[in-house]
Amino acid sequence: MTNRRDFLASGALLSLAMGEKALAASAPSADGAPRLELALEIIADIAESQDMGEGPLGGRRIVPITGGEFSGPRLHGKVRPGGADRQLIRSDGVKQLSALYELETHDGAIITVLNKVLVENFADGSRYAFSTPEITAPKGPYDWLNHAVFVGTLTSLKPARQAVKLRFFRVF
Repeated sequence: MTNRRDFLASGALLSLAMGEKALAASAPSADGAPRLELALEIIADIAESQDMGEGPLGGRRIVPITGGEFSGPRLHGKVRPGGADRQLIRSDGVKQLSALYELETHDGAIITVLNKVLVENFADGSRYAFSTPEITAPKGPYDWLNHAVFVGTLTSLKPARQAVKLRFFRVF
């Protein structure tokens, strides 16, 4: 029969080993370059863009976010309606997007996303569309989102669906 001291010691060793494994998994690669891990994929339904007129920095538009869904290895749920994507179309044709919206997990937690995106369409048909999402989650099972840096991609799903697909990757 194992005594209490041996039991506690084995638990401490297990915790230490798991902690080392977690540290190794979150460490940069051998050359110091960051690595990426898919955190979630969002399909955000959007309404038609609304022209807000010209400003000193370029054309302004707003695109209402009307719903959608999201999933990832550690969470899933729906996109809450009511968010919006504010867009600036610069004189050089580059779009600067700033979207603010909420995600509701399957168990009712509300996660806020502020996603800043830079989009440039090139003459050859290629596209640069990457983002820096800031994610705020409540304490509890989704708190890990508050302790990470994310980068993202943006893909239009038109004309098949009036929506965009966003993929957020945790940097480690």
